[in-house]
Amino acid sequence: MDFRFSQAEEGFRQELLDFLRRELPSQWEGPVGSTEGNDWDLTLQMRGKLAQKGWLTMHWPKDYGGQQASPLLSLIFNEEMSYHRAPGRDIFGARMLGPTLMIYGSEEQKRKFLPPVAKGEVQWCQGYSEPEAGSDLASLSTRAEDMGDYFLVNGSKMWTSLAHRADWMMLLARTDPEAPKHRGISFLLVDMRSPGVEVRPIVNMAGSHEFNQVFFDNVQVPRENLVAEKDRGWYVAVTLLDFERSGIDNAASSRRLLDDLSEFLWEAQERGFHRASEGWVEDLLAERYVETEVARLIAYRVAWMQSQGLVPNKEASVSKVFGSETFQRVADTGLKILGLYGQLTWEDQWAPLHGRFQDAWRHGFSNTIAAGTSEIQRNIIASRGLGLPRG
Repeated sequence: MDFRFSQAEEGFRQELLDFLRRELPSQWEGPVGSTEGNDWDLTLQMRGKLAQKGWLTMHWPKDYGGQQASPLLSLIFNEEMSYHRAPGRDIFGARMLGPTLMIYGSEEQKRKFLPPVAKGEVQWCQGYSEPEAGSDLASLSTRAEDMGDYFLVNGSKMWTSLAHRADWMMLLARTDPEAPKHRGISFLLVDMRSPGVEVRPIVNMAGSHEFNQVFFDNVQVPRENLVAEKDRGWYVAVTLLDFERSGIDNAASSRRLLDDLSEFLWEAQERGFHRASEGWVEDLLAERYVETEVARLIAYRVAWMQSQGLVPNKEASVSKVFGSETFQRVADTGLKILGLYGQLTWEDQWAPLHGRFQDAWRHGFSNTIAAGTSEIQRNIIASRGLGLPRG
C-alpha cells in the first residue's frame, strides 16, 4: 500500500487550508469537544460556505448534489477540518443519513431529504440510544404503532446530540414488540417540529450542552417517512453506524493536541520551565506521537479500502477503537505533563493552553462511548474479523 497522496490530492489539501485560513476568525483555536454546539452562527455560516464549494457532500454521487469525490479526498477533508477544529461539517446529515438513504430510501425520500443536506440547509440528529438501551441498542423500547397512514410514536431517546438544534431526526422504534429484539424495529424520519416532541437539555461533565433527552408523546410520523421495509430497520441502522465509524477525526484531533502541547513546552522551556526537557516527558510525548501516527495510518487504510470498492467493516471498528482510546491517552498525558496547572479551566487566566487538556480529558470519555462503545467494537472485531463467537 502506498500512503503517498497524489498531486491532485495534495492540491486539494492546500486549497482547503487556504480556505480555512481565510474563513476562520483570526487566531482561531476552536473547541476540543464538539465543533458544532459552541458558536452555532459560525457553524451555519461555515456550513453554507462549504456547501457552496461542494465540499459538504463531496463524497456523494453527482446525481444527489455531490462531487463523487474519492474516499481519499474525503479523508483529507475530514482530517484537516478536525485538525483545525473547524466548524461546519454535517456529520449526521452528510456523512450518516445521506449515504444510508441512497441505499435504502425511496426515490421520493431521496428527492425530498437529500438536496437540503447538500445545500447545508437542514440539521439532523440521531434517535438511537435510550435510557435502558445504550450499547445493547436492539433492546430499545420506543414504540411506533402502525396506524395505516402514519405511525404513532411513544417513548424517549437519550444522549441525542444536537437535538436542540435539529430540524429532523432519524429514529429507531419498535414496530413489532413480539418479534426477536433485532427484528421488529423500523427506521423512521421524524420532523422535530411535530406535536408531541419535547427536547430536554443534558449538560455534560465538561459543562457544555450537546446532549439531550427527547420525549415522544403520541407523535404522528407519516408512513412515507418509513425507510425501507417495516420491521427491517435494524439493517438500515447498522449500515448507518458503519458510515459513522469510518472517520479519521480522533487521530487528527490527537495530533493537534500534541502539536499544541509541544509548542507550549518549547516556549515554556525558554522561560525556565525545566520539566519540558525531562526525559520522562520526552518519552511520553514520543509514545503518544507514535500512537497518533498509527491511528492516522489505520484510518488511511479504511479510506484506501473504500477507494478500492471494499467494505471496511471490522477495519472501521479497529480505527474507531484505537483512535478514540489514543485521544484519551493523549489528553491524560497532557495533564500529567502540565501538572496541577493542567486542571485549570479556560476561565482561569493561569490555565496553560486555555485549559484545553482539561477540556479534552473530560470530553475524551465520550469518545469511547459514542458511535458504539469500545466493548461493542471489540466484539465486532472478534466476530467479523477473527471469526470468534460473540461475547
